[in-house]
Amino acid sequence: MNEFDIVIGHPSIFEIISFNTRKIQKIFFTEDSKKEFLKRFKKDQSFLKGIEIEILDSHRLEEEAKKYFDELNFSYQRVPSKTFAIVDKLKIYDPAWLFDELLSGKIDKILCLDQITDIHNGAAILRTASFYGVDTVVVSMKNNFGHTPSFSRIASGGLEHVKIVKCASLPKFITKLQKSGVRCFGLSEHASEELKDSEIGEKNCLILGAEDVGLSNAVTRILDKTLSLKALGNTKSLNVSVAAALAMDKVFNS
Repeated sequence: MNEFDIVIGHPSIFEIISFNTRKIQKIFFTEDSKKEFLKRFKKDQSFLKGIEIEILDSHRLEEEAKKYFDELNFSYQRVPSKTFAIVDKLKIYDPAWLFDELLSGKIDKILCLDQITDIHNGAAILRTASFYGVDTVVVSMKNNFGHTPSFSRIASGGLEHVKIVKCASLPKFITKLQKSGVRCFGLSEHASEELKDSEIGEKNCLILGAEDVGLSNAVTRILDKTLSLKALGNTKSLNVSVAAALAMDKVFNS
């Protein structure tokens, strides 16, 4: 079993170092990308003290990246920043952990993703979830986006601040949330009304569906309420990651 992740992108690597969320096993730079990394974050060499670093030319760096991609069975993609890090594997949590945290009052903002499989949308949503202080993002064991190197790059460090929970059945999980006193709201373009501030509880969960089909019927029928976003112009729909940001502002910023 491979006990590491590949993290690509200066912002994502910077977050890991700054918040010490995971151990960095090694960082690969080119001479230019290292200079850009230090320049971008206004740090001197001491910022990287204690971290193993290897400086390679562009071609050799890509060859090294390909070896790690192959080891994790990922399709190789060129490293756009000419920088990548090998870090300890991301910890994935189970529902039992989440309900313990709920009981102790440690979390009150939960986001569930219902069949969102697109990496770009999933990563953008996770980044926004971190912005709004969401405690955990819940996905099903099947039909989720997966945590690829591209995902970490697009999430821009959000992956380091929001716990990921995987559950076997999202409808059963949501039902248990409701029994634990969590208000569960789904975003749907078919909803007839917007969410009122008075309907938001002390502990809330927002559920987002896939861009093409929306929320599944199994999830929709058990929610406390579905909410819509009112269009002010002629365009009536939004990309799911943009809609997610607006919905999070309504549910988690009241």
